[in-house]
Amino acid sequence: MKVAIIGAGAAGIIAGITAKRENKNIHIDLFDINNGIGKKILASGNGRCNISNINCKVSNYIGENPSFVEFALKQFDFNAFKKFCKSIGLLLDIKEDGKVYPLSNEAKSVVNLLSSAIESLNINTILETKIKDIKKENDKFIVVSEEKEFKDYDKVLISSGLAAAPQLKATEDGMNIATKFGHTFNLTYPSLVGLHTDFENSSKIQGVKKEAQVSLYIDGQKENEIIGDVLFTKYGVSGFAILDISQYAVYPLSLYQDVQISINLFPNLSRNEVLGMVESLFKSLPNQEAVELLTGIVSNKIAPILLEISKIDKQSKAKDINAKQIRAIANTLINWRFKITDTQGFKHAEASGGGVRTDEVDEKTYESKKCSGLYFAGEVLDIVGNRGGYNLQFAWASGYLVGKSISK
Repeated sequence: MKVAIIGAGAAGIIAGITAKRENKNIHIDLFDINNGIGKKILASGNGRCNISNINCKVSNYIGENPSFVEFALKQFDFNAFKKFCKSIGLLLDIKEDGKVYPLSNEAKSVVNLLSSAIESLNINTILETKIKDIKKENDKFIVVSEEKEFKDYDKVLISSGLAAAPQLKATEDGMNIATKFGHTFNLTYPSLVGLHTDFENSSKIQGVKKEAQVSLYIDGQKENEIIGDVLFTKYGVSGFAILDISQYAVYPLSLYQDVQISINLFPNLSRNEVLGMVESLFKSLPNQEAVELLTGIVSNKIAPILLEISKIDKQSKAKDINAKQIRAIANTLINWRFKITDTQGFKHAEASGGGVRTDEVDEKTYESKKCSGLYFAGEVLDIVGNRGGYNLQFAWASGYLVGKSISK
């Protein structure tokens, strides 16, 4: 039997290794557009490789039908993943928050060990090859690159991802090829990405970082709430809380819905406590400039912006600020509203949402329901995980199921 795997990321790699271990008589060609395997693995976790998460469950995934991931996560849970890693010589470091890293703390070691496993199993890697088409003639698949045709495949796995990180040569070619076999897809969008706002003074607060509570509003209705780091940037906002909330903000934004966020700079204090804090501050030092006093509770970049938003002269003394103005300052501190206008795009996104519709794929084998012998795994499917190793765990799990299936 002859199998082609399009895309040598996490899903494609584990599919190849699993299939070859199950059936040594299979010939596998593993294609990738890059000059080496696992380029996105190398980039994950800022080079440290947040390789998985011990807490993976359906609620950590987003898509048209998130429950599609359930069977894969059960069949290839963290214990199964840990066993696989041990089988290639990879030891793991499990953090208190459930994130999993290689014990070496280096993504390169992960890719090196996967490469060794591929080589020892005689899986044929065909690199620096862009696949532009797949055809099926007389029950055999033909894989077409820009230079030549590769023929006589019994099965093909598309695990080439989507458009996140085009600098790593990521494309939506796999999804587009799927449509030739009757597949449909849901609109793709950058996920885990910084957000642009309509705030005119973004550059003045650029670089300020603060743990905050971020609430998401879609067409005026509160949809989500996340606590974490917020980083103010020249284009808008980033940081872990923003990356997390972006997963729920970007798709509505692409549909031209009204998307806004509210930032609470003091998530551990009540509205009255924040109001009392500002009142007490101003009352204790009435002759000091209000802007100086505010630097005692917020960044010196934010202090003058607070006064501007509240329509207060920056030269005002504390004693000149009336009760209504104090309430306005306190309200901004706990409910600073921003309209979201755009994202940082696929280049800066950690993942892609959308993709091949999962109701057209068998949830146990990941074989196409439209074309026998055609399989999908990983990011090309309309499943995207939360930040923290969930996307890689789905890639491993879905690739593992495909590997078991194509070996038969």
